[in-house]
Amino acid sequence: MQAPKYILALDLGTTGNRAFVFNADGNIVGSAYKELTQHYPQPGWLEHNPSQIWNDTCWVMQTAIVNSQITPAQIAAIGLTVQRETCLLWNKTTGEPLHNAIVWQDRRTAPFCYELQAQGYTQEIYDRTGLVIDAYFSATKLKWLLDNIPNLDINNTLAGTIDTWILWKLTNGIHATDHSNASRTMLMNLTTGAWDEALLKLFQIPVYILPQIQPSLSHFGVTHTNILGVEIPITAILGDQQASLFGHGCSKPGLVKCTYGTGSFLVAHTGSQIIRTSQQLISTIAWTQSNSLGYALEGSMFTSGACIQWLRDSLKLIKNAAQTETMATSVTDTMGVYFVPAFSGLGAPHWDMSARGAFFGITGGTKPEHMVRAVLEAIAYQVKEVVEAINASCTIPVQKLAVDGGACNNNFLMQFQADILGIPVERPVVRDTTVQGVAFAAGLVIGLWDSYEILVQNRQIDRVFEPGKESLNNFAIWQKAVERTKHWTN
Repeated sequence: MQAPKYILALDLGTTGNRAFVFNADGNIVGSAYKELTQHYPQPGWLEHNPSQIWNDTCWVMQTAIVNSQITPAQIAAIGLTVQRETCLLWNKTTGEPLHNAIVWQDRRTAPFCYELQAQGYTQEIYDRTGLVIDAYFSATKLKWLLDNIPNLDINNTLAGTIDTWILWKLTNGIHATDHSNASRTMLMNLTTGAWDEALLKLFQIPVYILPQIQPSLSHFGVTHTNILGVEIPITAILGDQQASLFGHGCSKPGLVKCTYGTGSFLVAHTGSQIIRTSQQLISTIAWTQSNSLGYALEGSMFTSGACIQWLRDSLKLIKNAAQTETMATSVTDTMGVYFVPAFSGLGAPHWDMSARGAFFGITGGTKPEHMVRAVLEAIAYQVKEVVEAINASCTIPVQKLAVDGGACNNNFLMQFQADILGIPVERPVVRDTTVQGVAFAAGLVIGLWDSYEILVQNRQIDRVFEPGKESLNNFAIWQKAVERTKHWTN
């Protein structure tokens, strides 16, 4: 029998769960997708059903394998990449979730975050974790779950992010995570790569409910035979943005990528060095192998693709995302309209949990086309703010931006992005860089591929958007609009 030579990559995201099968040449031969239900129990709250995530994971795995016309026995390894700060608790004995997962965008713990800031913990938490105090990260969400689930038997409870939950289900009981996901909990010490005792005490989270942290590229266990009929090793786990960074080949300082997904996430590799900034950006783990920790600087912008979805589903201004490009190019400018995408507060570089989204400059002459263009321009302006913050923090300035994610298909947005940054924007043929990255990682661990560098070199580039005319004046006006949305709900 031939040795198995396919990689199954799982991408468990905010809006849906996907599975891709890659062959030995690193090409996609089959895939499957299932949209995930979003639950909004109260304004500013967002939850996912962990059982749905698990059931959908099983479905997309099985469907992708069928669509690839291979058998599970031909899969050499599985790579897993997930939405990051989303977290949950489950019963260790029954495997049942104790509550819906609280999603990274959820704002319910903002009041507690303000308390921590008032108590003077901002610097200490930043020094220990590289993160700012924000409801975005997992620690306050886990504390909320521990405080709010009635009759909780803490000795029979396990906690984790989505990677931990799915790994536990896939392997029938292995409770682990990787450094890239653990670095987003606000509970991991960035220097040691271990759970931080002082922070566990502060958040009153017992260490025994948390998963074991291990390198991102390592053996996490094998799938239980009742899932796909065979044992398949799980050899890579990465947070989605770190997987994208890996897929783009951004493995040393100066290399930067931006993913335009539900939010926009700009990540710059900083090598073996933790770069501290003025807390505008967060320091995080890029990925880890055996004993090497690679670090990154990240600017997390909470709302980008989500506002295109909002134009479609809530405002009904568009029927599909592709229409935004046609509408934006049908007008010469926004006619003085500016949009601030702060549906879940503002992330980097502002970190204002109380900001809210807004349109400014609307007049009687404003058309849907102007509003749509203003939304696309705002997505690009957010990225410019973060690039400026990275350039101010790093010795090597950003010279090129590698892009992926759904909204990077929009040529107007990508050209506008290149224009206002004044640097080339590089878009690969395979836009699913997140799954490509975790597939590369999983395959490298088992020796399916010998060289990471060759994998990266062989990626095909679809288009490079060269910078043209700059519109810096409009950027300054947009920044004024951002200031007006701050502290809205305080």
